[in-house]
Amino acid sequence: MTGQTAPLDELVRRTAEELAARRRGAVAVGAIRGEESATHGADPRALFEIGSISKTFTALTLARLAGRGEVALGQPMSELLPSGAAVPQLDGRQIELEHLACHTSGLPRLPKGLMPRGLFSADPYAGCTEEILLNGLARTRLRSVPGSRFRYSNLGAGLLGLALARHAGLDYDELVQREICRPLGLEDTRVVLDGERAGRLAPGHSRFGRPRPGWRLAALAGAGGLHSTVSDLLRLAKATFGDGPREVTDAIALTRATGHPISKISTAHPGWLSMERAQDKGGPRLLFHNGGTGGYRSLLAVIPERRAAVVALSADARSVDAPGMRLLSDLAGRSG
Repeated sequence: MTGQTAPLDELVRRTAEELAARRRGAVAVGAIRGEESATHGADPRALFEIGSISKTFTALTLARLAGRGEVALGQPMSELLPSGAAVPQLDGRQIELEHLACHTSGLPRLPKGLMPRGLFSADPYAGCTEEILLNGLARTRLRSVPGSRFRYSNLGAGLLGLALARHAGLDYDELVQREICRPLGLEDTRVVLDGERAGRLAPGHSRFGRPRPGWRLAALAGAGGLHSTVSDLLRLAKATFGDGPREVTDAIALTRATGHPISKISTAHPGWLSMERAQDKGGPRLLFHNGGTGGYRSLLAVIPERRAAVVALSADARSVDAPGMRLLSDLAGRSG
């Protein structure tokens, strides 16, 4: 029985069991094939840190604001930061919002001064306040001319979230709630968990099975500070198919239409990476983002034209990418 003909529930169960067999922390797997959906593993409402999938929410928030004309993709970041904030340039080129969203800003991966001390901490980003970030930004040298080269940057994505929140007069959490979560009905996707939600958070573990505390990303929340559930992320996946409120599906379309080539087969979009699959030459592209924090790993992968999607969440720091991508391949099959 091939992946395309096997029952969806069976395929998802197998993937959840494969992941659970190798780790101590909870796992939750969900998938969509056509009009069907299935989840296995932990309760679909169990919460996990989703790490860099937060960047997808940050970029979609940018796209929503741009769609209303409140900001522009090509707007300099400096215009949304406090007056007097020093923003590095190179060859006279300013960092634009689109550059932050596509990782072409030229900014380094991490904030100035975080290494080496910060990443050896159990909660490495907790001290990244707005003041510290902007002071560090003033002393940062760009690695490439803005807009010219893909260089993955947590700093850039975090600054995008910070800049958009300042522009809106809200904190990052509330801005994402307003622009993405409430329109899509994502009840549990947020930075700060209240008492009831905190009780549903799956405890994180290192890749060796040791308990790990949660991460607080402070002013860098736009890079990786959100928590979510399989249920919520499947709703976001459906929105990439065009199923959802027009304001969100239009924002998704804008992120897909905007991009910077990385290689012959891959492109960086605001909040996503897309790839041409070997079995789909010239056909539908895989759209995805993954994430990782001290005690969690996550994957959101979709092929919208096939109405195929996979969400894999783990409260353990070992990657979920390979099993998740195999499941998506089983669901989507080949072109023709």
